[in-house]
Amino acid sequence: MRTDALDLSTMPGPPVLPLVGSAPWLAGREGVIQALLGLAPKYRQTGVFRVATPSGDAPILVINVAQAEAVFDERRFQKTLDGPLLTIREFTGDGLFTAYSNEPSWGVAHRVLSPGFSSEQMERYLPAMHVVSEQLLASWRKATAPVDVVSDMTKLTLDTISVCGFGYEFKSFELPALHPFLQALGRALQESTDRLSRPALLAPLFRGTLRRFEDDRRQMFELVDGVIARRKQTPRTEWPKDFLSLMLSEADPKTGQLMSDENIRYQVLTFLVAGHETTAGLLSFTLHQLATNAALLSRVRTEVDEVLGDGAPTRATLLKLSLTMRTLSESLRLWPTVPVLTVAPVEDDVVAGFAVPAGRPVGVLVGALHRDPAVWPNAEVFDPDRFLPEASRARSTAAYKPFGNGSRSCTGRMFALLEATMALALVVREFDFTANGPLAIAPTTSPKPAGLRLTLRRRAR
Repeated sequence: MRTDALDLSTMPGPPVLPLVGSAPWLAGREGVIQALLGLAPKYRQTGVFRVATPSGDAPILVINVAQAEAVFDERRFQKTLDGPLLTIREFTGDGLFTAYSNEPSWGVAHRVLSPGFSSEQMERYLPAMHVVSEQLLASWRKATAPVDVVSDMTKLTLDTISVCGFGYEFKSFELPALHPFLQALGRALQESTDRLSRPALLAPLFRGTLRRFEDDRRQMFELVDGVIARRKQTPRTEWPKDFLSLMLSEADPKTGQLMSDENIRYQVLTFLVAGHETTAGLLSFTLHQLATNAALLSRVRTEVDEVLGDGAPTRATLLKLSLTMRTLSESLRLWPTVPVLTVAPVEDDVVAGFAVPAGRPVGVLVGALHRDPAVWPNAEVFDPDRFLPEASRARSTAAYKPFGNGSRSCTGRMFALLEATMALALVVREFDFTANGPLAIAPTTSPKPAGLRLTLRRRAR
């Protein structure tokens, strides 16, 4: 470590008050992440800042691309867990998203599952994606009032990943309310965020909340364990080609080891968390943008008409929807669905001139990274053409990280992008829509629009 490195205690940040830390500077209707993004411009010159949470933590947050290039070096920094992920791990265990990199089960699952998420393998999941997308469209055709976009995108993405992942149908568009399992999952995810704002001294006041969290976790485990047990009792010749069959049948190519039922449970829950929460937010933000940007909607629709026509989407045609995909990429830039990536130095290291001891969590505030004016001119302007090939090649690879970094980046990113591209294309092909007001952000674990409703009209053809 450099001998001239500054002590962490001198890192800038908002004031710290007794008991509540920097809570007054983190408060707001849109949640902690939006509050942190609001603070970030004040610290652009340094590129990092610290903030004391009511729970007693003092995260280090990286906000500039220049500093992020160092912490994304996997030889020096490895993914670790902090903040909401520590709570999410209580029900996703050593799943791909919440495992520590040195856990053997992560390596086994990564090697077994990665081939199933390859671009070439996506063709097998497109029919199920299409069926669920048609259920969304059918629901919207019957709508007589503005539709609740976030709720419907959540139904879409949950049903898609549950069918493609482990052959379970929640049938969300047929029910008046979300399935009890999905309600339990939603409460557990919200608890992962809410815990950050509670002073440690007040923990005894939330025993009822803790009991409810334990009940929700038990309910989730029971459903997933039942799905695994039923699949194992079914003759293998009748197994569908989904991720559950892959996990039950394929041995790790490195060790020859099969995945345990417990680890499979955690992977299924990881699919549900990471596979619905993020894509639902992505689609919701993008639909709001198209609803308020007539010129962009016209461009996207023209591309969809030219490439898809009236036919069913295929992998080949979806990959030709370059503007549609760039529009989704720009939504992920402005509203990244994983708001913080947390790493820790393998050995004592230096970040932005400050000494950081080995193992100390360092968070990259992804939304601030994606707005770094040194890399993203007019960063608040929505411009899909930032992702034209020549522009993307000219940027640092550290500048855009909506799917994580390196070996711990999202295994299912191609699945998510094809799912989102299909859904968006089918919606703009069939509907005109207007938003009910300006964009507001919900204080959820993965950011989503708050109260977004669209007024739908069948498109004149």
